[in-house]
Amino acid sequence: MMQPLRYLPLAQDVLDDRTYDRGKPGFMDDIMHDPDTSVFLVSHGLVAVPRGARLHPRLALLPAEYVRDAVADASGALAMFMGTHTVAGRTKNYVAVDVSRVMDTVPDAAQVSADNDFGETADTGSSAADLLFAERASSRFDWCDLRDFAPNTTALDAGLATRAISLASWHASQRFCPCCASPVETVDAGWAQRCTNEADRNRMLFPRIEPAVITMIVDAHDRILLQHNATFPGTLYSVCAGFVEAGESLEHAVRRECFEETGVEVGELRYLGSQVWPFPASLMAGFVAQATTDDVHIDDIEVSDARWMSRDDLTRALANDEVTLPGKAAIARYMISQWYGKEL
Repeated sequence: MMQPLRYLPLAQDVLDDRTYDRGKPGFMDDIMHDPDTSVFLVSHGLVAVPRGARLHPRLALLPAEYVRDAVADASGALAMFMGTHTVAGRTKNYVAVDVSRVMDTVPDAAQVSADNDFGETADTGSSAADLLFAERASSRFDWCDLRDFAPNTTALDAGLATRAISLASWHASQRFCPCCASPVETVDAGWAQRCTNEADRNRMLFPRIEPAVITMIVDAHDRILLQHNATFPGTLYSVCAGFVEAGESLEHAVRRECFEETGVEVGELRYLGSQVWPFPASLMAGFVAQATTDDVHIDDIEVSDARWMSRDDLTRALANDEVTLPGKAAIARYMISQWYGKEL
């Protein structure tokens, strides 16, 4: 059986959360006035990078004092504390500012994937400060999709971007209390919301995460089962994945999804690792499962093809363009590569 995955692009996190400080009065104001605070921008699921830096991307970091007043004046900008990082005795703070509600469109967004689903466009009638902020952001940066950014940057930048996109996605999708439908306000430096309805005791709301399992099935001949789902583009093949249902353990979800999608029953499971998949709010838990049956029965609804493949079979299929694999941000890519024996 395979070993735990040591590197996953969206699981790189070297930050100090400062969880117990985030809710203190004046915390965010103090952070934004700290000369050791850097700010970066996100919008509609993209991160701002310096012009021309897409091939070797890095966050476009700005001194907090440079953008502090602009962020405060732009009503649609949402500042979120990402954490601190210490190198050689110097501690730096990082703040992400989501400008999705400020910018009507995201400029030069060539990297946006078809299933990108973040935020909303800004409301009409934006303030002058909002429009000025949007104009500056549009002209000074390129914008990069997280799936392209994280595998090609540093662990620090990948962790910052993953946190920011995950949190911004939640704020974009939840504008009202799910219990009483009252408007919410952002608290805890962007990590929570508070319902504004005093009659409902101003309940605290926290980001919701959707757990999912992703499983590579291996048979007695050391072949893996790859499948093409109906929603996959072109010749993309991946491994079995699905959401965990209410009241269900991860292990039960693995066995249920494998059988539902492929008709294959599995026995021994081994956990390989997990990573955030904020498209829009998943946490992917990766497993390898030993098949106890090898007859494949797909439903032709969710899954349109599934096939057992040896390493030689996969080599030929890739060479002949019969199969393409998930991108380098996906946990599935690293699961398949580890089984294959080298990076694909």
